[in-house]
Order: sequence, then structure tokens, then C-alpha cells
Amino acid sequence: MDERAIAILGSGLIGESWAGLFAGHGYEVRCWDIDPSVATRAVLGATKIASAIAGPARQAGRITSADDLSAALEDASWVQENIVERVPEKQSLYRQVLELAGPDLLIASSTSSLTWTDLTTGLAGPDRVLTAHPFNPPHLMPLVEIYAASTHAAQRADQFYRHLDREPVFLNRPAVGHIANRLSSALWREAVNIVAEGIADVEAVDCALVNGPGLRWSVIGAHMAYHLGGGEGGIRHYLEHLGPSQERRWADLGSPALTPEVVDKLIEGIEAEADGRSVQELVSERDDAIERILKALKQPMIE
Repeated sequence: MDERAIAILGSGLIGESWAGLFAGHGYEVRCWDIDPSVATRAVLGATKIASAIAGPARQAGRITSADDLSAALEDASWVQENIVERVPEKQSLYRQVLELAGPDLLIASSTSSLTWTDLTTGLAGPDRVLTAHPFNPPHLMPLVEIYAASTHAAQRADQFYRHLDREPVFLNRPAVGHIANRLSSALWREAVNIVAEGIADVEAVDCALVNGPGLRWSVIGAHMAYHLGGGEGGIRHYLEHLGPSQERRWADLGSPALTPEVVDKLIEGIEAEADGRSVQELVSERDDAIERILKALKQPMIE
């Protein structure tokens, strides 16, 4: 890979995780943030992540904080941008990067909801910007959702993220929330509706998801699940015979509003489910479980 120096622009939770992933694969990483103290903290957290990823078999790359943007971009051939989700701030940063950096530098935005069109309208050199949205935390979750306007940028991004053991997927056109966040938002909307309508409480909804479709979705996607649900006839049989029942379920799904009453139900439900565990404790439990699942998925099937 040609990309050996990477600039992290925006060094909060997502930037720190990206930095650890990149350094764990041997890249030199420079963290920059509008608040220098955030970049300094990110170096510490990312170093721990990088060491765990690199393991004893290889040397992790060096991670440093950069006092200014030009220092972060020096000799960098890839930018992973993770600043606040506001178009003016992002475009202002992109203009500075494009002025300071060489013509081959690509800017990959971790934006979770803004589209490529949002980010590049009125921007000189839009083909050098792409959306590359990870699932949190990026150093564990393989998914990267990409939209690139040029074939060159798309091919380079595909090669780059696959080298990091990620699973890039490409959008055919820009869309708010990309793919996974649209799916997640649709599911959470109904999860909130179930609580709001008094069908079940928060913990029951989460338990049903984890031990039902969530378990299945860890190995096959939604479309494939229904294909297999159609038996020997597959998706054609399912749609012909059970399509109407699916439409009835769609028609009964809700569109809840986050009223004060619904918000209180959600907060109370989460507090009950967390059972006194802090956010950091819950994050550690989540990350440990994700690592075990990923290891299990990589194991060969027992014959």
C-alpha cells in the first residue's frame, strides 16, 4: 500500500478508534483536533487499541498529535475526517486540506448522516472527497459504507479499507444515513413504537432482538433471511405465499414521536436494563462480546 501516513482530522471517539486501527496495521498516524487536548487524549487511547490489533506478530505504527493542520497533513496520503456533523465546518476544513495537501490526497468522511452531495456542493475538487462511514467502534466493526464520485477514488478506497480487514460496501447514489443507519433507524423506530404503545418494555424489546433476528443477522442479511425462510422455493415462494402477511405487518408499524412521556419510558427502561452498570462498563462488555463473535465467525466450520 502507498498510504503509509494517515491524518486523523477530528480525534473524538470515532477518530481515536480509526487511529488505533490504522496504527495497528502499521501506518503512521497523526491526530488533529480543533481542541488540542482531544487529540492528545486520542493518542493515548489509540495506542492501546493499536497494540491490541498489532499483537506480538507485528510492529504498530507511531501515533502522534499534531498542533496544526499542516503538521497533520505533512506527507499524508490519506485523510479520515471525523469532525462535527455540520456542513459548513466540514467544507471549511476540506478547503483548507485541499489547499495544503498534494493532488493525490483523498479525504474520507466518517459522516453518519450527511451525504456526499451535502459535503461537496460548491467545493472545488469534489472527486477527492468520499464518504466512508464506519460502524462504531471502527477498530472492531468491519463495515465501511462508501460513496465515491470517481472510479479511481472508489477503487483506492476499496483497496485501502480491505487492507485493514474491513468490509467496504458501495452506495450506488448518495443517501441520508447511507445503508446501515437507515436500517438501524427503521428498526429502532419500531422498537420505540413498541415501548410507546405499551406492547413490551425496553428490556424485552432488546432481549427479543438479540436472541432472535439479531443473532441471525450476524451471519446473514435481511434479504437472505427471507430467502431461506421460503424453504426450497426461496424468496420467490416467500413473496408469493407470505408477501401479503409481510405487508400487513408493515401497515401496522408505528411512527412514534419522542414526546416527554415516551422519552421518560426509554430512559427508565435503559436504566433498568443497565442495572447500575456505567456506560464505560457497558461499552467494555459490548466490545468484548463483539470480539468473541468476530473470532467465532472466522473459525472454520467443524466437520
